[in-house]
Amino acid sequence: METTHQGFFEKANNWMKNSITLRLFIIGFLMLILLIPASMIQSLIYERQSKSDEAATEISSKWGEKQVVTGPIICVPFNKLTKIDNNQMTKVRDYAYFLPETLNIKGQLKPEIRYRGIYKTIVYGSDITIDGNFNQPDFGGWKTTSEDVFWNEAFVTLGISDMKGIKNIINLKWDDSTIALNPGIEAKELLASGVSAPVMLQTSDSTLHHFSLTVQLNGSKDLSFIPLGKETKLMLNSAWGNPSFSGAFLPDKRNITDNSFSAEWKVLHLNRNFPQKWQGTQYNLNESAFGVSLLLPVDEYQKNFRAAKYAIINIVLTFLVFFFMEILNKKRIHPIQYLLAGLALLLFYTLLLSLSEQMMFNYAYLITALAIGLLISVYSISIFQKLKLTIITGLLLFLMYGFIFVIIQLQDMALLVGSIGLFIVLALVMYISRRVNWYSFRSTEN
Repeated sequence: METTHQGFFEKANNWMKNSITLRLFIIGFLMLILLIPASMIQSLIYERQSKSDEAATEISSKWGEKQVVTGPIICVPFNKLTKIDNNQMTKVRDYAYFLPETLNIKGQLKPEIRYRGIYKTIVYGSDITIDGNFNQPDFGGWKTTSEDVFWNEAFVTLGISDMKGIKNIINLKWDDSTIALNPGIEAKELLASGVSAPVMLQTSDSTLHHFSLTVQLNGSKDLSFIPLGKETKLMLNSAWGNPSFSGAFLPDKRNITDNSFSAEWKVLHLNRNFPQKWQGTQYNLNESAFGVSLLLPVDEYQKNFRAAKYAIINIVLTFLVFFFMEILNKKRIHPIQYLLAGLALLLFYTLLLSLSEQMMFNYAYLITALAIGLLISVYSISIFQKLKLTIITGLLLFLMYGFIFVIIQLQDMALLVGSIGLFIVLALVMYISRRVNWYSFRSTEN
């Protein structure tokens, strides 16, 4: 009986050594097993990115959130007739809104990087100057009597999305007078937060009302404006070389250098979806917001995630190298040795993630590729027991890491370059394996 068992295990061992089909099945099974920790690594990257976002949110909550500046707007309260439940008409207080004829905005952004532990985010301080003209508000065209208009309660409002970012007393120069703006907006249906002040309006003439104000405003990442003027001009500049122009309108002129940018917009009232005056709450002004986002030059988590998506390609290519070393040089590699090499390949991504949080991504990638490439190359000495085969393995590993690095750096061309690279790899595999006897190790042709 013992002799029978020994014979069975000896046959099974010889079958595993000499059957290419069985070894390919085992290698494929190992690759599927390694997909589990590969997905866990992607989850780890998401988790670290979430912590980075939480740190950025915490900094923004104390410094100032993304800012949207709206206005100024003239708000005039009036009474309008409204039908109530019993079909009777009653007067209800509402607001009429009047927008400026010209609106000129100039902004200087002063960016700053803030840290929370190892995480960082971009914030800014800004000096914003706003000036322009209003036409005399006119209720003509509306069925509103002069007795129902409360001219003496009219006010000017300026919308600021995050009030804690305000860093100066805001004084409104209105015609020949100076008015201090106060926190809060009476007409909350139009704007959620901001500052306002009463103004004197003459109902008997059609003069222009000139206004100007300066606000120092802290915010995080984004600064946007609403084009309320019949003609709105915006000029922004900053000592930051990595802006992203966002929102409903792109700048007409822009100049971006490594260390600064400047941009100019001109928006007409015809370009937006609301008029120069209206009654009640009818329009969503934020749909027309536009401005700039200050971007950090390197998003290490995005690059780590892109690298981790190629984990299965790294594993497949490395296992192919080992497999053809077996076939062409008649060296037997145990499944455990494949598994250890695969785990080393996965360690690449956790090491890359941890290093890229402490230094520039490119340096982290270089150090990690050298470390893992040397680790697998040195380990392959004990497998192949030939220096030549070890050197070939190391060169192929470094070539593979270099190829993945190029794909990560590319944006629009990543798919094309990746497809061409995989085509070349497949062609080489087909060329190398053209004379392999896929039925047995022992009968490979020369």
